[in-house]
Amino acid sequence: MKLQNYACGQWIEGTGSGQLLFDASTGQEVAIASSDGLDFGAMLEYGRKTGNKNLRILTFQERGRMLKALALFLMERKEKYYEVSYKTGATRVDSWIDIEGGIGNLFANASLRRKFPDLPYFTEGDTVGLSKGGTFIGHHILVPKEGVAIHINAFNFPVWGMLEKCAVNWLAGMPTIVKPATLTSFLTEAVVKDIISSGILPDGALQLICGSGRTLLDHVNYQDVVTFTGSASTGIQLKSNPNIIREAVPFNMEADSLNCIVLGIDAAPGTPEFDLFVKEVRKEITIKCGQKCTAVRRIIVPEIYMDDTQKAIAKSLSGIAIGDPRAEGVRMGALAGQDQVKEVKDKLKQLMSFSHLVYGDPEEYEVTHGSKEKGAFMPPLLLRNDDPFHHTGTHEIEAFGPVSTLMPYTDMDEAVSLAAKGRGSLCSSIVTNDDNIAREYVVNAATHHGRILVLNRESAKESTGHGSPMPLLVHGGPGRAGGGEEMGGMRGVKHYMQRCAIQGTPTTISNITQQYQYGGKYKEEIKHPFKKYFEELEIGETLITHKRTVTDTDIVNFANVSWDHFYAHTDDTSLEGTPFTQKVAHGYFVLSAAAGLFVDAAKGPVMLNYGLEECRFTKPVYPGMTIGVRLTVKEKVAQEKRENEDYKKGIVKWLVDVYDETGETVAIATILTMVKMKEL
Repeated sequence: MKLQNYACGQWIEGTGSGQLLFDASTGQEVAIASSDGLDFGAMLEYGRKTGNKNLRILTFQERGRMLKALALFLMERKEKYYEVSYKTGATRVDSWIDIEGGIGNLFANASLRRKFPDLPYFTEGDTVGLSKGGTFIGHHILVPKEGVAIHINAFNFPVWGMLEKCAVNWLAGMPTIVKPATLTSFLTEAVVKDIISSGILPDGALQLICGSGRTLLDHVNYQDVVTFTGSASTGIQLKSNPNIIREAVPFNMEADSLNCIVLGIDAAPGTPEFDLFVKEVRKEITIKCGQKCTAVRRIIVPEIYMDDTQKAIAKSLSGIAIGDPRAEGVRMGALAGQDQVKEVKDKLKQLMSFSHLVYGDPEEYEVTHGSKEKGAFMPPLLLRNDDPFHHTGTHEIEAFGPVSTLMPYTDMDEAVSLAAKGRGSLCSSIVTNDDNIAREYVVNAATHHGRILVLNRESAKESTGHGSPMPLLVHGGPGRAGGGEEMGGMRGVKHYMQRCAIQGTPTTISNITQQYQYGGKYKEEIKHPFKKYFEELEIGETLITHKRTVTDTDIVNFANVSWDHFYAHTDDTSLEGTPFTQKVAHGYFVLSAAAGLFVDAAKGPVMLNYGLEECRFTKPVYPGMTIGVRLTVKEKVAQEKRENEDYKKGIVKWLVDVYDETGETVAIATILTMVKMKEL
């Protein structure tokens, strides 16, 4: 069976003989992958002209709902992907991380849409004042790049590797070309076929290359984005492509690294933390047969616990059944292919030139079902390096399989130093129940790691573990790990957008950003804004209220109602050495009084107060001062209708500007209300 590529809106078989792919457990032929005959330049142009155009006109809310629909669609079909995944050598647990973990990224990014406006572009940060009189300001907007996101992925996660990246660039408004590692591309193809058949994505949003990427990067331009996951050597080669350099194409590299786990001195044998440490090490050696970019390669423990730790890990590994992941009882599958077996054995030989093997045998082990000769099996292997400061190869050589090395430290400075010798990693963990130890390690080791997990008896109840990147946190690391970042919530989305500084009057910038900017012209209406439906409200529309004089009685009554008897509100004799010249009104009274001025009491489209943001009290309000409110529509975000609701609605953000009789602002805040739409 020949795998198909999806290019320029069509399924295309590659020409030529291609690469033969095998079942990692049985050695049986699975498929042939070839990209020969594909026009990579045409694929990129199709993505730019068709996919980019279709995605960039959608708002963040529409893109987010698209991701949610796709996640639900794939989740309904997940069992068929598990069946295919077994052929990669992955167990059910391994495949769960890949398949449902990947779909989970779609769900997470679908929810992330709520942090973005109901627009195709995004306004970032705060307004920057550029003039004394306030008529000239600056801001930053981010718009989707006009190119294609190219994802070159590793063989170990053929589903997660695709979806964790695509979810982000689709939310940002960019199409993608996915180039999975050929070795396991048959699983990626199975998922992409369903994605295309669903019709959920617009035309051009996704293309697939099964087989070699050859000259793909020769056709990219400065509007494209390239991401790479895999070995550092391949990543450096791709990143050095003259076209990448010439066009200044953003290139995000996430490379395999020598990650480590540290046992705190407090986590002695017999403590819950020691048991957690052993369990975590076992997981990291055996899950995906050690084929994870985040897998623990270096196990750093207090010198006095070395022998106990070695025995405990060996005992934990001894119960692991190795074999065909389709067989009952198998807990560890195979490497992805025979080439990986050879590579791991070569690296193991190098590591054993200065470390000794204390558990496992790369040649003598039992296989439950599957073919030991034709399959790509490798047992768990534990090495020991008693002098890691002298024998530094442990920090330089990575066997990308179920291989890890135990090493000692005498104090926290040594633990941090050993961790740093990996010259940059994706993640590290420290297992300790002492928060001071955790702080010392994290603060000093953070420069060398993209993520640090602190694990103890409390966090273990819900911890996702050392090797699990999370969609809303960055995944990447410095140095050897590639120096890039993936995911990271809003940070990841911005990677696929162009940041542009804009300058102009507050009114002009308000119109561009579709967010009212302080100092912009007001749009005064006779009709009270609380009587208007969501669609009827306009950005900049302003209600200027009547005024109210604050009295001493107001302050006393609010103190009694709120129980806030802070001295500045209640005791004239305690004001010496404070900014106040007399009793001052509570800030929250000022805000409450403002609400009394702008709220329309009658039932209308406004359903409820949804929250308060960015509240500041900028000037004291004393008895006898008169306040008024300028209530301005600042921003609008439509919400989708839920199944059990009979109304559509949106969130309206209002700028509440409370001012005194001199016209000077005394308090300013953003309130959120839920407002009905006209449509039922």
